[in-house]
Amino acid sequence: MRKSVCIVMSFVTMLSILTGCAGSKNSEVAENNKSTDVGKKNSAVVEVNKVDFKGNSPSMGNTQFAFDIFSRLNEKDIDKNIFISPLSISTALSMALQGAGTTTKEGMMQALKYEGMELDSVNKSYKSLLTGLGKADKGIQLDINNSIWVREGKKLKDEFINVNKDVFGARVSELDFSKPDAANKINDWVADSTKNKIKKIIEPPISADVSMYLINAVYFKGEWTEKFDKKRTFNKDFHSGNGETKEVMMMTKNCELEYGAKDDFRVVRLPYREEETSMYCVLPSENVSINDFIKSLDESKWKDIKNCISKVDDVQLNIPRFKLEYDVNNLKEVLASMGMQEAFEVNADFTGMGDGGLYISNVKHKAVVEVNEEGSEAAGVSGIAVNEACLKENPPSFIADRPFLFFITEDTTGTILFMGKMYDALKY
Repeated sequence: MRKSVCIVMSFVTMLSILTGCAGSKNSEVAENNKSTDVGKKNSAVVEVNKVDFKGNSPSMGNTQFAFDIFSRLNEKDIDKNIFISPLSISTALSMALQGAGTTTKEGMMQALKYEGMELDSVNKSYKSLLTGLGKADKGIQLDINNSIWVREGKKLKDEFINVNKDVFGARVSELDFSKPDAANKINDWVADSTKNKIKKIIEPPISADVSMYLINAVYFKGEWTEKFDKKRTFNKDFHSGNGETKEVMMMTKNCELEYGAKDDFRVVRLPYREEETSMYCVLPSENVSINDFIKSLDESKWKDIKNCISKVDDVQLNIPRFKLEYDVNNLKEVLASMGMQEAFEVNADFTGMGDGGLYISNVKHKAVVEVNEEGSEAAGVSGIAVNEACLKENPPSFIADRPFLFFITEDTTGTILFMGKMYDALKY
């Protein structure tokens, strides 16, 4: 049997928080604390800098948050490929949320789609979600790691540290940011958490006004339930969204798989190993631009897409082999537009973290995805009402030779782990 090569996904998010004066050493913070695997891996960072300053359920929320932030990012990168892990971004922000108060907290709850929930309920649900993801499909690897890196001598409140350890399994370390190798230590943790798919999130040297980083890292690796035959992969033109035509390596098969179609899209579900985790590929109809389709995406549309699927015989499937990297240096503008503007202002209320004026200064996100023949195929069943709702084709086909969307989901919890837009394909 030939050696299996799997899909690998990883990503890093970075938040920066600014603070006032440093306090005494916190006994809860220790550099030698061991990292805690809450299930599997994703990467996010939070910077805290000095500033003179006076005076529903997380799973459901994650779905709503995913489509909201993806749509807003698409407005900025309308003619580019996009790939993010909404789970990672929301996890990092939820860690920071533990120290937010008053209207800052309200704004963050709005952005994260937690409105109407008490923070204690959010935390209980989040802890349950992360535990559930940790027990996900045993045929795939899903690692989620969280960490907090604190400038040596900066005092954080025990409650803030304890809840992040308890709910998010966060490793908390005190570090002398003035040392030349400080950034390297944090980046080494990121590289280890993402199996070297992402090697750096912080550029040395660390600025003197940075007091803290909150980092979340997610790593995913899975084999398709049924692999593509490499011998059948062929050269084919991909018609990019900008009108250019580029040659790609197109994976292909004709088989029974989970397929659905409606007036404005076609969809296939391609499961991994034990079929509890899968990739959904969504191809808008030729008369619908991918960017217009993204504008229509919300939780209701997502349910419609998934419910449209049923097992169909003899589907012709073509999907390009691809590798994407995506880097957002600052999500500040996007998150502010989602309701948490105050969190980025110097008058933000993060008194739950520690003394001094704290505010988020930067949110950075990185993501990498690779898809090849040894990563997938569809065999699961979904959609009791699909046959009634879906258009019928004879024979059906899914030819992804133009822009399409893709989602990596953990299906037992309904969590969207990663999502992306293939707009402009590169030969891989």
